[in-house]
Amino acid sequence: LQAVNPIFPPEINVDIDIVTRHLERRGVTTPRLMPLPGGSLWLEAQETVWRLLTFMTGETYESLPGPDHAREAGALLGRFHAALADFVYDFVNKRLGVHDLDHHLTALRDALARHTAHAGFAAIEPIGSAILSLAASLPALPASPDRNVHGDPKVSNIIFAAQTGKAICLIDLDTLSRMPLALELGDALRSWCNPAGEDDPTATLNTVLYRSALSGYAPEAKLFITEDEWRGFPAASLRITVELAARFCADALEERYFGWDRERFASASAHNQARATSQLHLAESIAADLATLEIETERAFSGT
Repeated sequence: LQAVNPIFPPEINVDIDIVTRHLERRGVTTPRLMPLPGGSLWLEAQETVWRLLTFMTGETYESLPGPDHAREAGALLGRFHAALADFVYDFVNKRLGVHDLDHHLTALRDALARHTAHAGFAAIEPIGSAILSLAASLPALPASPDRNVHGDPKVSNIIFAAQTGKAICLIDLDTLSRMPLALELGDALRSWCNPAGEDDPTATLNTVLYRSALSGYAPEAKLFITEDEWRGFPAASLRITVELAARFCADALEERYFGWDRERFASASAHNQARATSQLHLAESIAADLATLEIETERAFSGT
């Protein structure tokens, strides 16, 4: 039983129902919505949208335990994308502007200009400047079409079997949408291949996990993916990480974030500063290893 985050319209449940029916027909394990007796997919009560989904038994992680789990995660996402590759559907929730890097960089510049009196400005400003500097040198992504995607394939949105470590299914389907495949994989790989977690200042991209994840994904995706799409994965991983760093840095000055850790941080600003620092360090590690990641990506998809 879930209370739907108010940032999403209730109609996202229509998208979830239609897509999961298709996934199930294609043999992909997925949670399914349980309709009310009258057939509705959700219930609105006490100014909250509620829904009921089938329970998926297994374990989730904040960071992947190792290469085998990375390979499983890649294979699962590949099966998910393959099942939706020829699925024609007009999503109710369009999710326009997702991964709009220019928007987030503009918001960061604006926050840095407006919040010079913020108590943490002296510590946050150098982080923001470094993010903007790194963003100015990002490689371009190859042009590619929009595809049906999960939209938020981070580590914690994958359920693994407790005993075998097999990836069972993707959860948290509110973000189903269409976008270039490189952006989906960029988001997945920056999450899966960072063992330190999202707010650790020592975060770096682990190339062993990267290699393992693509060794699982590539065989499942080979029948539909194009070379331009897979060649964009390393640059997209860097781009998404810079985007997140910019978002967190702006949020540190704007004093906003709906889920900061009150046990570890004194304020939302402090937690967002840690997130921004972590994602900046991760982005710098990706930028430094970009040539290696390009080689690993080509090996996964070309079989060399």
